Amino acid sequence: MDKSALWIVLHRMRAPLLVLILTYSISIVGFLLIDGIDDNGNVYHMSIFDSFYIVTYTATTIGFGELPYAFTYAQRIWMSMMVYATVMGWFYSIGTLITLLQDKLLLAQFAQSRFEKQIKRIKKHFFIVLGYNYISSEIIKKANQEGVRVIVLEKDEEKINALNLENYTPDVPCLVADVHDANALEKAGIKSKYCKAVVALFSNDELNLRVALTTKLLNPNVKLAIKSTTEAHAEDLKDLGVDIVENPFEIIAELIEMALNNPDMKVLQRWIYGLDTLRVDLKPLPKGKYIVCGFGRMGKILYKILKENNIEAVFIEPKKKELKGVDANIRSEIIIGSADDKEILALAGINDAVAIIAGTDNDTQNLSILTSAKKINKNIFTIARENDVEDISVFNNANIDVVFIPKRVLINKTTNFLIAHYSNEFLDLIKSNENKNISSDILHELYDKIGYNPKTFGLKVTKERAYAVYNYLNNKNEVVKLRIFSRSLINRDEVNKIMPLLLLRGEERILLPSWDLELKVDDKILFASDEIAMDDALDIANNIYEFYYANIGREKNTLLRVRKWLKL
Repeated sequence: MDKSALWIVLHRMRAPLLVLILTYSISIVGFLLIDGIDDNGNVYHMSIFDSFYIVTYTATTIGFGELPYAFTYAQRIWMSMMVYATVMGWFYSIGTLITLLQDKLLLAQFAQSRFEKQIKRIKKHFFIVLGYNYISSEIIKKANQEGVRVIVLEKDEEKINALNLENYTPDVPCLVADVHDANALEKAGIKSKYCKAVVALFSNDELNLRVALTTKLLNPNVKLAIKSTTEAHAEDLKDLGVDIVENPFEIIAELIEMALNNPDMKVLQRWIYGLDTLRVDLKPLPKGKYIVCGFGRMGKILYKILKENNIEAVFIEPKKKELKGVDANIRSEIIIGSADDKEILALAGINDAVAIIAGTDNDTQNLSILTSAKKINKNIFTIARENDVEDISVFNNANIDVVFIPKRVLINKTTNFLIAHYSNEFLDLIKSNENKNISSDILHELYDKIGYNPKTFGLKVTKERAYAVYNYLNNKNEVVKLRIFSRSLINRDEVNKIMPLLLLRGEERILLPSWDLELKVDDKILFASDEIAMDDALDIANNIYEFYYANIGREKNTLLRVRKWLKL
């Protein structure tokens, strides 16, 4: 059955329309049959047009005169009866129409129609975000900053209303629908050539798996960023061909392992994800006995990481149900009880521990645990998991040494994957590099050349992203070296604060490419720089006059470079 808005209107207005048609028809027929008297005293009968005309203006305006002649008493009696009948018919119809315009189903159909028109008008790359929450809103903001369109599907109408109140620029098309509904995904443009990715970061692993399966069936080529909180679920997603499986607990555990063994790599990763600045003096986490509070999804991963690094660890878990299915040998190492109880902390050996990790899913409990631990052991190193980002000021003021925020990790890793995938490739190359000191070398070089908070940006040598360079390589068939992007546009003999981190060329991955490397069409480069260097590099890439000056060393025309000098 057709559920279109037109069908709904016709279906709901069927009875009112029949009432109007019936009252109009009876009124018109009555005027046709009743005898009238003309000006000469002769009997006459109204024409069908006169009858229709009188009924029309009388029913809508309650009188306009007696036409074509003064009415007889019989006609006036019929007129009086007709007025009540037609006016009541109009009241009934108008009331039904007002009720219809407030009908949720009809409004949903209007919204769906408007949504589909918005999708058809998008002629640039976009990705679909399933579900709207704090994480989604941050991803949308970052995408908008990069000029990437986002489409949202959300089942909860209140959340859609909250999205509309955000007033994103450009606007974010959104639809109230089940996120795993194939029809909804099709309406969202999943089969469009402009759709590049689908994001599903729900807490429910089964829902995420269902979304991944539905998406891959509809469009096998679309990229997927899916959240997973268990190893088995992550394997299922990888088997489906999911491009990025995001387990926030694994990411945090990996960061803790880096902090133990390679703090410089941890600094680089947090900087790339936009979570911190470059800190060249960061020391590794202390080695010794650790107390870990919480043996849920995060605790299980931490157990594995700490054991692999030969770190003595005592786990405290208040909920016995969390230990269901855990190996008996491991269960014997876990203390059952509340970790903010001083007696439980003493039993765990808080006095001789070097660090404590509060990793439960309750922020209040995590703060309470660390407060109790500090009262017993003032020198203990504190690490906290923060679940609700709204409480970040509380954690900042609690004098905690390290705070890990799963939501922020998801936001930054997802946006890097969707918008700045060069960054993830850069980190992967560093982690797989045989030189164990490479992260330290890169960190110190970045700090010395650019400062403590460089910006990162990607550049692709294409007609759309780097017109001047692309045009020169395509038409002139001459050599252009990577060094051109280091030139200052105020004085080309000076070098800006900029550093190439990665160059992608087909399947080739070049970490820290040389400035003397010759550029080719479709090269993708990741840079780190300050604001001025980034502006200059992008101008050189896209503006033929700026490119000419940086490449040749003189102006392409006689105009002075007033705009650049005004920046001084």
